[in-house]
Amino acid sequence: MQAINGMIRVLHKNPLARSLWARNSCSKLFVGGLSYDTNETALKNAFEKYGEIIEVRVIAHHVSGKSRGFGFVRFTSEASANVAFKEMHSKELDGRNIRVEFARKNF
Repeated sequence: MQAINGMIRVLHKNPLARSLWARNSCSKLFVGGLSYDTNETALKNAFEKYGEIIEVRVIAHHVSGKSRGFGFVRFTSEASANVAFKEMHSKELDGRNIRVEFARKNF
């Protein structure tokens, strides 16, 4: 496991395994409607009870550095992502009702 700029990741050593895992996994969730004050730690804390998390990322504007109000959570398993999707969709986080969807493969 490796932490870079607040992102938590598990890296496969084999590039082919890493590529196949990323293409075939439905373990990544899109989280929209985030408060502009929600950071990666808060997002991780909200989702970690549903399973082991590989990566959490809140997307920020490239110039201002301010949150764009959405992010991604990647779990180690599809089962954990399914439970998190069911439990967290339309729930309140930092005063906002969030929208949880499975992330598109090409994003």
